Amino acid sequence: MKRFWDQVGIVDGGILLDGRPVRTPGRLPLVLPTPALATLVADEWRAVTGEVDPHAMPATGLANAAIERIAPDPRAFAAGLAKYGETDLLCYRAETPAPLVERQVAAWDPPLNWARQRYDVRIETTAGIVHRPQPPATITRLGEAIGAKDAWTLAALSPIVTITGSLVLGLALAEAAMTPDAVWAAARVDDDWQAEQWGEDALATATTAAHRRDFEAAARFLAAVS
Repeated sequence: MKRFWDQVGIVDGGILLDGRPVRTPGRLPLVLPTPALATLVADEWRAVTGEVDPHAMPATGLANAAIERIAPDPRAFAAGLAKYGETDLLCYRAETPAPLVERQVAAWDPPLNWARQRYDVRIETTAGIVHRPQPPATITRLGEAIGAKDAWTLAALSPIVTITGSLVLGLALAEAAMTPDAVWAAARVDDDWQAEQWGEDALATATTAAHRRDFEAAARFLAAVS
């Protein structure tokens, strides 16, 4: 689809193109819950030149997902994200070398300690990659925490949790216990270490850049929802 509109407006949270309301792919009204989010989405439509590129409109895509995929059953969607709490990145530590171990402790212990206090849970860590189950009460409490989020917050948290591999980091960002930059840095500890030791090829660099763009777009969406 090529750009056919001249003016982009916002009325009652809805996006208008030359006065006509924008709809989701499933033809539902694209109405945003906060002025900040409406502005974020409207700015994407204003920035279109030539053909519409969905990849250049991440906030619109997340809004469509919130309305069509998540809002009909937010708790079911949240249950999928809650599973990351069973194998959270922050719980699986290196045994060696010492500098990497120290980096993991410095970056990962603070958000884990925050989660322990915030949700009154016990979170176990282990060395290596062999699965270590978390206490059932912990899984339940973390599941309740993510399950309490609304569809818009869940839409933002989905790429954040999946890209980082950490439910704890996602919750910390959603509750303003960490900044986006701090969350990204924590999620990249192992990858950055490997790149420092062995270098990074062009494919890995491109993949990291794509993940960073998706992560930052989701973080902006999350901030606009709050």
